[in-house]
Amino acid sequence: MSHAAPPTDLPPPADLPRLHEATILPEWIDYNGHMNLAYYVLIFDHATDKFLDYLGLTQSFRHARQASTFAAEIHVNYLKELVEGDAVYITTQLLAYDSKRLHYFHHMYHADQGYLAATNELITLYMDMQTRRVSAMPAAIQARLQAVAEAHAGLPRPPQQGSVIGVKRTG
Repeated sequence: MSHAAPPTDLPPPADLPRLHEATILPEWIDYNGHMNLAYYVLIFDHATDKFLDYLGLTQSFRHARQASTFAAEIHVNYLKELVEGDAVYITTQLLAYDSKRLHYFHHMYHADQGYLAATNELITLYMDMQTRRVSAMPAAIQARLQAVAEAHAGLPRPPQQGSVIGVKRTG
């Protein structure tokens, strides 16, 4: 089994829209001279908001339905450094869903140089905010999810999907 790092030079799938863009701010830089890990998650979180809008789970929808989504699990892979002033964009791929959960994958690309800088895999839960319990999404949202899932069905699975953390024993 190969433990080589996944490639960072693969172009983004042409079928995935750029739902979020950002520029790395000076206050996001840490003592190593690159973007601190927390700000990758912040950018990915902003991309999640845009993805939810894309799915129809807009702020006004969530308010009217007294519903929201909660992150249940996230995985971030930091692949190449980003520094102050770098422009990035995010694409998002729907991997799977059911009536109560979304499984999706963000890719963060350097906007000028084109390399894949980081990835973020998430499972989120659809929540009834009155009961604060997981509940089924409305039929209209599930129909939108089905359409997006069909559009993304032919895309390659991200190499980082399902990555496991650990230290390989060598001796």
